[in-house]
Amino acid sequence: MRTFDLAPLYRATVGFDQMAEMMDRVLTNDASAQTYPPYNIEKTDEQSWRISLAVAGFTDEDLTVEVRENALLVTGKKAEDETPRTYLHRGIATRAFERRFHIADHVRAVGATHENGMLHIDLVREVPEALKPRRIEIGKGASTQKELVDAQTVN
Repeated sequence: MRTFDLAPLYRATVGFDQMAEMMDRVLTNDASAQTYPPYNIEKTDEQSWRISLAVAGFTDEDLTVEVRENALLVTGKKAEDETPRTYLHRGIATRAFERRFHIADHVRAVGATHENGMLHIDLVREVPEALKPRRIEIGKGASTQKELVDAQTVN
């Protein structure tokens, strides 16, 4: 078992708290890691991604997608089925779940669709204009003629 001590990182850096916390979260060996519902993360473009969750048995009303504090939170809670049923085998899990994805700054969810038992959430990175690199034109020095003023006319 490997353990990493990130304390030197906290002592030697300023402003990298989020990165250190993320590394700590990833490196933590959590035996009770959540595996339900299964999901895929795919890169669809240079600045966009899609998260797909297998949510068979859930309706649109049973699912919630929220973004708060740089985290995408997907929850599902199946409404109580009041129809009495006798299952011989119950293999489709419809238990409540909460799945959290940490997203970077300037990444936002632009839409979610639910079709064929799959919930697709589209994400895109939108860097504000103030943070985008900008090119500054270099102008040619225009020769400006300085006006000569006669000392006698000024006085």
